[in-house]
Amino acid sequence: MHHHRDLCERAVSPLEIAAGLEAHGLTDRTAARYRHRDVFALAEELYARTPARPAGSAVAVPPPPGPDTEARAGWTLLALLPGAACLATAGLLLVTEGALGGGARATVIVTGALLACLALRFCLARGPLRAPEGAGRAGMYACWLLSFAVYGEELIAQVVSGGPDGPWEAAPAPLLGLTAAVAPAAWCAHFFTVQAHRKLTGSRALEEFGAGVRPLLLAAVVLFLCALLPLLFLADLGLGGTRTPVSAAALGVLFFLARLLAAHGLPEPGTVALAAACVVEAAAPALVLAGRLPGLEQLARPVHALVAAGGPGAVPALACGAAALGLLLHASAALSRASAHTHPHTGA
Repeated sequence: MHHHRDLCERAVSPLEIAAGLEAHGLTDRTAARYRHRDVFALAEELYARTPARPAGSAVAVPPPPGPDTEARAGWTLLALLPGAACLATAGLLLVTEGALGGGARATVIVTGALLACLALRFCLARGPLRAPEGAGRAGMYACWLLSFAVYGEELIAQVVSGGPDGPWEAAPAPLLGLTAAVAPAAWCAHFFTVQAHRKLTGSRALEEFGAGVRPLLLAAVVLFLCALLPLLFLADLGLGGTRTPVSAAALGVLFFLARLLAAHGLPEPGTVALAAACVVEAAAPALVLAGRLPGLEQLARPVHALVAAGGPGAVPALACGAAALGLLLHASAALSRASAHTHPHTGA
């Protein structure tokens, strides 16, 4: 009690004390040395015996996130705006194809991109995807990854074939599909947050809580992927493309996991994963170009082999897929801790 006095005096429920003890490294085995069956039981006694409140006072368990219909309607509407902005821009470009000059089309594209960015900023400021603090350099890495999703495959194809030979052909379908998937991402994050909070209030041991949260995380990722893939296929089909959106799907899962961790007070792992994906994508054309120098031909062979096996899209698919898998493994451990689910920013 003396060592964790500040924690006990600030806590409004035993759950906050349990999460704080866990964050300081206490486990159920440690609690057993204090003659308690688990950390939750130890937290309940600390809560009752804290001098700042009467012993035996009623336990005030914070309500689970939601259901607040008005709040959910608000952030759902905001989550739909980025996709709506991109869809309106793409529709206007298709309808006016051949009628607008190059300058006018560029103006439409820039205006649509600005509107989508503003809508995404508003969306990430409220609801389940809201992070408690700034995302740091994650925004810069996200811009690189989105740009590579639009232009990267053409760049890789030209570099591998001996180029670059000219302007890179844009592939806007991944961008349209990813922005449309912001709304499903918000709902999947909301689902995970609500269900994890229910697991927390009903668990009596840290191992029990962790074992219940890990399947929830996997279910949230699978639900998001099931919503993302049709959106990517429809976006590609609507813009006349024939590509399989493997790399865009991997990028979408990477973004979802990074934002989910940030929304639970853990932005650093997502930033590292995004940066790692950027490094791999930037290294691929750099290695091919470096392999043209005398004596450095070996540097380009891995990229050539990867492109020969899976096409130019294999490079971003490998970069984002590996980063997403590593982030999923980290999130399954980090989000199974009680301390990741007792912050006010995890609400609806």
